[in-house]
Amino acid sequence: MAAKQTADGDMLVRIRDLEIDGITDETRVRIINKVDLDLKRGEVLGLIGESGAGKSTLGLAAMGFTRDGCEIVGGSVEFDGIDLVGATPDIRRQLLGKRIAYVAQSAAASFNPAHKIINQHSEAPLFHGLASRNDAEADAIELYRRLRLPNPDEIGFRYPHQVSGGQLQRAMTAMAMSCRPDLIIFDEPTTALDVTTQIEVLAAIREIVEQFQTAAIYITHDLAVVAQMADRVKVLLRGDEVEEADTRTMLEAPREDYTKSLWAVRSFQRPPKPAVKTGATPVISLRNVTAAYGDGDPVVRDVSFDIHEGRTVAVVGESGSGKSTTARCITGLLPPREGEIAFENTVLPADYRKRSVDQLRQVQMIYQMADTALNPRKRIGEIIGRPVEFYLGLKGAKKRRRVEQLLEQIEMEPGEYIDRLPSELSGGQKQRIGIARALAAEPKFIICDEVTSALDQLVAEGILKLLTRLQDEMKLSYMLITHDLSTVRAIADEVVVMKDGLIVEAGPKDEMFTPPHHAYTDLLLSSVPEMDPGWLDQLLEERGAENLGDAATSRM
Repeated sequence: MAAKQTADGDMLVRIRDLEIDGITDETRVRIINKVDLDLKRGEVLGLIGESGAGKSTLGLAAMGFTRDGCEIVGGSVEFDGIDLVGATPDIRRQLLGKRIAYVAQSAAASFNPAHKIINQHSEAPLFHGLASRNDAEADAIELYRRLRLPNPDEIGFRYPHQVSGGQLQRAMTAMAMSCRPDLIIFDEPTTALDVTTQIEVLAAIREIVEQFQTAAIYITHDLAVVAQMADRVKVLLRGDEVEEADTRTMLEAPREDYTKSLWAVRSFQRPPKPAVKTGATPVISLRNVTAAYGDGDPVVRDVSFDIHEGRTVAVVGESGSGKSTTARCITGLLPPREGEIAFENTVLPADYRKRSVDQLRQVQMIYQMADTALNPRKRIGEIIGRPVEFYLGLKGAKKRRRVEQLLEQIEMEPGEYIDRLPSELSGGQKQRIGIARALAAEPKFIICDEVTSALDQLVAEGILKLLTRLQDEMKLSYMLITHDLSTVRAIADEVVVMKDGLIVEAGPKDEMFTPPHHAYTDLLLSSVPEMDPGWLDQLLEERGAENLGDAATSRM
C-alpha cells in the first residue's frame, strides 16, 4: 500500500504524553505510558505488539474513551482540534458514530441479538439526523454490496445469529461507515475470518477508506495483514512505544530488538511423526456423515476421516465449509442425518444426551473465544473444578489438588491464579484455562476450535507448544479447526480440506503443502498474506477484484 502524501494541516488526531492507568480497589497499574500519536486525514496507522501491549487501550483513547477500570491520568487527546479528554458527554455523543467509529474484534459479542442487522446499522444516521430510515437502509444495502456480502438486498433483515461470523464482521464494518466518519478504529477486524474471506474484507476496507479519505487506526497481531493496510506502523510493549516508521521501513529495517523478535515468531514446527501403523484403531472415526440444521439443505455431506492416537488432524476451509458443523456432530450437539461417529470402533449415540458419562468424558473441546467461553462470575478454581467433580467424582481437598495439578500442567502457578476471575487474566491465560478445563475430564480426544486465532503471534506460539507437549505426554488426539495455515504447518500431522460441506482433499501434511494441489487448496494457500506491502495489490491484480467479489458471492 503506497504511503499517502498529506500536509500537516490535514492532521486529524494528535495525542501527546498520554498516560492511562488500570485501577482496582487495591492497585493502580500503568497501561499506557507517555505515548504520542499523530494521524492525518486519509492515513492508516497500524498498532502492533503482543497481548497486553496497550494497543486496544490506545485505540479507544483516540476516541476519548476508556474501558471500565481505566482512567486517563495525563496527557492530551485532540480530534480535529477538539479536546476529547476534557469534552463533555454531549460533545462526545455528537462525535461518536458520526465522525468517529469503532469496529470491534468480536462482532458476535457486539451486535444486539434482539434486533435485525439493518436496524442496528441505521441507528447512528437516524440519531445524528443524517438520513431518513429509507435512505439509511438503502445505503446499508449499498455498503453490504461493496463489502461483498452475499444477498446484500436481504442479509441486513436477518438477526445476527442468522449469519456467519465473517459476514457479521463485514456488516459491522458497513455499520461503522454508515455516517462516513473521519476516523475508524479497526480492532482486529479480520481475526475471525478465513484467509479467502479475509482478502475480500481487507480489499473492501482499503477501497472504502481510500475513497472517503477516512483515517484509520488498524490494531492487529497479524504482521502480514498490517503490511497490506497501514501507511505507518507503531510498535507497543507493555504500554511503552518501542518505535514507529513507515510500513516498508518497519518491515525491512526495524531498529529495536523487540520489533525484530515480532518479525521472527511462528518459526515453531514440531518434528514429523512416524506413519500410522496399518490396522491401527482410530480414536475417532467419521463414516459418511451428512448433517443439516432443521429441515434445511445439508451443510456437511458424506464426510469421512479418521483421527488416530497422539495425532493432529487439521480441518481447514473457508467460512461455511462445514468445519464447525462436523465438530458439532462429533460432540453430539448436532445428530447427523446419515452416517455415524465411532470412538475406538464403538459407534457413539448421535445425540449427546444419550451418551454415557464416560463417552462424554472422552470427547472435549477448546473454544475459539476464551472471553465468552469462561463464566465471568466463576473463579478459575470453580471453572476447572466443575468437570473434575462431574467426570471424576472428586470433591473437597482432592478436587482442589487436582485443579492445582491441572494449572501446573498448563504452566500457570496455582497459588497465583486459582482464585482469580477470568477478567483478571490476559487472552493467552484465558485460553490456557480453556485447555485445562478440557484436560480436567481426562479425555483421549480434544477438538481445538480456532484456539490461536484471537491471540497475538508470541502468545499463539506458546499455546501451540503447550498443546504439543500435552499431546506427547498424554497421547492426546486433536482435531484442529483453523483458518491459519501457519498453525497447520506447525503442529498438524494430516490435513482435511473442506468446501461447501464436502471434503475436497485430504492427506498427510507434507503432501498437502506440496504441489500439485486441488484448485481450492491452491486458492487457500495463495491467500495467506505475505510480509510485503505490495502483496495484496499484486494478488488483486492477478485475480481481478471483480472476479474476487463474484467468487465471494457465489460460494455464500
